[in-house]
Amino acid sequence: MKNRVITISREFGSGGRTIGKMVAQRLGIPCYDAEIIEKIAQESGYSGDYIKNEGEGAGDKWLSNLFSNRSMGPTNQDKIWLIQSRIITRLAEKSPCVIVGRCADYVLRDKADLLNVFIHATPEKRAERIVREYGERDAAPLERIREKDRRRAAYHRFYTDLKWGHAQNYHISLDSGKLGIGKCVDLIASLY
Repeated sequence: MKNRVITISREFGSGGRTIGKMVAQRLGIPCYDAEIIEKIAQESGYSGDYIKNEGEGAGDKWLSNLFSNRSMGPTNQDKIWLIQSRIITRLAEKSPCVIVGRCADYVLRDKADLLNVFIHATPEKRAERIVREYGERDAAPLERIREKDRRRAAYHRFYTDLKWGHAQNYHISLDSGKLGIGKCVDLIASLY
């Protein structure tokens, strides 16, 4: 029998990471987020910072390098993707859990009993949150949000060929700005 796994995809600043951790705590199951980066670093030999920069938040340079370097075989990014996929699969096989980001919804599509969640909010609500929660003030928050979301969407599209954030790719999509973090946690936990 496949383990029940909740995957949380999220717009930057929507609170998806927080919601994932709170759902896991409520259900008494592990939540994996930054831990996956640490495990990739251990298995690959790359630094955690390198993996963060080459992962789901990678920018335009990443995409152009990926396309141009592929003619010579798998790129570092491809190797990271394969390691990441193996780690996510092992975590899902080990026990029920919550996994935040990293295309876990796609990686586990045939390997777990999934509840795929997408967390979103208006750009204004997300900007308020990143200023309040993370002290984001060095760049215009709305600009930072657009850039992070664009990068996540490009990464997701490249490795999954699916459109990030489109409702048909998720079981449930929640507006954390409208519902609030606590209500999102309640709804997801009730569907587990």
